[in-house]
Amino acid sequence: MAGTAVTAPRGVRRAEPLRWALLAVAVVVLAVFLLAQRQSIDVSYGQSPAVSRQVEEGSAGELSDATVPSTEEMTALVDADPVVRLPGAVARWDERRVREAIGGEDTRILVAPTGLDEEERKRVREVENATVRVIGTQVSGGMFQATPDTLPGWRAQFATGDVTDQLVALITALRKVPRPADQDTLRWRDPSGTELDTVTADLRADGLHVAEGATLRQVPKDADTAFPDGAWYVALPAQPYGEPLPAYGPALHRLFPDQPLVVMYGSWVEYHGPGAADFAELAGTSFYAHFGDRLSRYDYPQQNVLGVYLGRVTDIRYAGLFDRPLPYRPLDPLRVALPALPWIFAACVAGFLVLSIRSLRRSGTRPGDPQRGGVRARLAGLTALAVEASLLTDARSNPALTRGIGKLEAARQALDEGLPDKHVRRLLDDATAELDDTARLTGIPEFRPDLYLQGRLS
Repeated sequence: MAGTAVTAPRGVRRAEPLRWALLAVAVVVLAVFLLAQRQSIDVSYGQSPAVSRQVEEGSAGELSDATVPSTEEMTALVDADPVVRLPGAVARWDERRVREAIGGEDTRILVAPTGLDEEERKRVREVENATVRVIGTQVSGGMFQATPDTLPGWRAQFATGDVTDQLVALITALRKVPRPADQDTLRWRDPSGTELDTVTADLRADGLHVAEGATLRQVPKDADTAFPDGAWYVALPAQPYGEPLPAYGPALHRLFPDQPLVVMYGSWVEYHGPGAADFAELAGTSFYAHFGDRLSRYDYPQQNVLGVYLGRVTDIRYAGLFDRPLPYRPLDPLRVALPALPWIFAACVAGFLVLSIRSLRRSGTRPGDPQRGGVRARLAGLTALAVEASLLTDARSNPALTRGIGKLEAARQALDEGLPDKHVRRLLDDATAELDDTARLTGIPEFRPDLYLQGRLS
């Protein structure tokens, strides 16, 4: 008698395609997410027209005609005098504050001019008996270099050559003693009527006033990108240390409150005019934090300094800091969906794993194992085996077959009455054992339940 074919339940048949579909979706989502990571993100407001390029030393007019003696000669000078100021040196400081910082130590200071090339700066750095070396307004000594980090500090350094705070900070660091607080000692004065009239006349004429001693030749050509509505420019040379500076910015702003004004004192640049409260500090801090070190040791013309400053203003303007409306950006479905892709991937993987575990549990025993398959499937398979075996039994094997058929009938009745599956399985286990004895007694191995059911319940 042929065996009864047993098929998987409908839910099992549906779960298998779903399992592989979830895996396919997870792979696609992962591929899309990884490929999207290659996209470059433009975080700027727009493409700033300011130009940024590498500048070789000496190509921007930053080297001066000043020079320094040999290292041996400078060493001898420092041996003879605790403070050596070489010709062309521009750095100045408050001697009282520096003496207090030195205390009783033997501190020797070598002051070199600005605008030296690399070879000349190297000779200065090789003067080993100099405790502190000042090149231009760059202050260094030992393993340290002292630089300002506030607008008042940069203003004193680049407008008047004042390096007092840097010297005090460096000397106290070398001595390992507490550092006193920085002091803003720069003083201001109102420009005289004659001074203000002269500047105003030039500004009304062409928007530019260049005082005697200033090195600015003309307004940079790309100034309009920094101030599209135009600005006025006042260029003054570096001011004498210790003397009050003429406050042209506030004075001109009172006369022309709606006019952007850029005022230069040496290498110090400041802005006055509309939006100054929000913009001037940001522009000054970002500019001098970035370029302050180069400005301190080189002798850049004001033309170059102003050009780079205006480039920084342009960068900030194009970063959207002037209350400009954000540009239109079309909807990008991928950009919107990207945050959800990891969650979709995780859900698909979780679904695949759950369905796989269920599948493994259903196939947890080896093929052909009598314990494998559902209750009804086992009952059908064992019943078919009993029918076929009944045709070949003899007197020795009939009792075992009879007991097995009885157990199968009891299992069928229990199943029809809705008794627990555990009880039905126990009856089927007993029937399996009896049918196995039947096959052993008849000498037909193919009728053993584990072999007979192989393939029927898989």
